[in-house]
Amino acid sequence: MIEVHDLKKTYRDRTVLDLPELSMRQGETLALAGANGSGKTTLLRLLAGALKPTAGTVKTAAPMLFLPQKSYAFRGTVLQNVLLGINGQKQQALDLLEKLELLSLADKKASSLSGGELQRLALCRLLIRPCNLLLLDEPTSSCDPQSASLVLQALEDYRKETGCTLVLSTHTPRVALEAADRLLILRDGKAEADGAPQALLQSPGSDWLRAFVAGWRI
Repeated sequence: MIEVHDLKKTYRDRTVLDLPELSMRQGETLALAGANGSGKTTLLRLLAGALKPTAGTVKTAAPMLFLPQKSYAFRGTVLQNVLLGINGQKQQALDLLEKLELLSLADKKASSLSGGELQRLALCRLLIRPCNLLLLDEPTSSCDPQSASLVLQALEDYRKETGCTLVLSTHTPRVALEAADRLLILRDGKAEADGAPQALLQSPGSDWLRAFVAGWRI
């Protein structure tokens, strides 16, 4: 569950996000899209509590998990990374690694992984934990098409198992079409469109939106 009212984030004299209202029901999936600097990451960080708003209110459901765009590894093996802070869930960790095609790397040093592998590992660290709200910043940005499919399937399985609300940002129309119930397109920190992904992409309602959608490779 998410409820946002009169949310603003300003840096000096520049407003980077101005969102009068946003609400999501429990279990819904929302994809955030827009050009670089449109406010996607800012909105995710405000929802996660990593940023304080300049004005307005944010209400979210706890517990919450947040995956930033830049993935990282802790010291130790891939399996040890997934089990960090978790006791007695080795089989679940192995199942997740298998689902995201990382099982053969379980005993490898996590720091030696490629960008796409590291992104999937970071996702495994989250998905082994239950939550009511999952926030993901570009979860497929370093993935090839096959790996991206694995990520999207893992997210859908997790959402069905936990009933969590899911918000993810993306530059890829495929992610919005396959993973989301709703698509929110931001322009200069403001909501340009909010609706069903297929409908918005097939019938954009403004000249700017048509130009934006035309730039996407669907």
